[in-house]
Amino acid sequence: MNNLEQRLLNEYQREFPLVSKPFAKIARELESDCESVLGYLENLQSCGKVSRIGPVFKPNQLGASTLAAMSVPAAQLTEVAQLVSDFPEVNHNYEREHAFNLWFVVVAADRHALQDVLDDIESVSSFEVISLPLVREYHIDLGFNLFPEGESQKVRTAGSESIENESGSDSSLIAAIQTGLPLVERPYAAIAEQLGRSEESVIGKIAELQRTGIIRRFGVVVRHHELGFRANAMVVWDVHDNQVNTIGEKLSAEDKVTLCYQRPRALPRWPYNLFSMVHGKDRQAVMDYVSELAARLGLASIPHELLFSRQRFKQRGARYVASEK
Repeated sequence: MNNLEQRLLNEYQREFPLVSKPFAKIARELESDCESVLGYLENLQSCGKVSRIGPVFKPNQLGASTLAAMSVPAAQLTEVAQLVSDFPEVNHNYEREHAFNLWFVVVAADRHALQDVLDDIESVSSFEVISLPLVREYHIDLGFNLFPEGESQKVRTAGSESIENESGSDSSLIAAIQTGLPLVERPYAAIAEQLGRSEESVIGKIAELQRTGIIRRFGVVVRHHELGFRANAMVVWDVHDNQVNTIGEKLSAEDKVTLCYQRPRALPRWPYNLFSMVHGKDRQAVMDYVSELAARLGLASIPHELLFSRQRFKQRGARYVASEK
């Protein structure tokens, strides 16, 4: 990738311009032109390095979601993974190295609908599903620095202050933007025309959804694997309940820990209650980093495992609202 592509990916993962011509504004900031910026983004999206340009919603602000896992014999894994991926409520579905080897995220309209989906997955697959809904987040989806260590450019970040939701969500707008903005000079105007609204009202509502915390971040959503971060480990910890907040905060402060959150145990088969994610260029680098991290933070004695991903069966942004035809 050239420098402009790198900057597009790194600097606009959040705080994407909420102006009539956002790509023109980005072009000015990068000393380029709108046509080039749109062309680069189209290419990055077509080759899979960019998933979309749009919102990442805060968990459980819209509907209900959970991380779920199954233990599937290797000979049946591909077949069962396809059955799971076929559910529209499933947005991520991975094989990981563990007895629980199939991990997926389910998003539904509410808790009852979520449980119905999990029950249906158990029914069609004939395998038990353990559900591990979010208990507390420490660091989730705050951007991903793609530049080598030591370079000055940084992912734009936002404060971690919790914001009370004082606003309605606006389902029609969410349906229109959840799969990403159209790559046109005036994307908000295109969405406004689709919804029969004004461009100003669309921009204003997106700003409001960000301000009230329904949208966690708004910008370029990258795919780490396609960008060379091919070693992906979910590091899970069995932390005493009275220590989980302290250790969660410590892990979330680490630059290379991209996600950190508490989920419930599912005893006796799943004893872990603190989840973190580490991405790296290769497997050994991730293993070395986790060992160093555990030693430095005094966590080496805490039971933990690294669940490296093997296969990606499905990855897309969550669908919180059914799109109108």
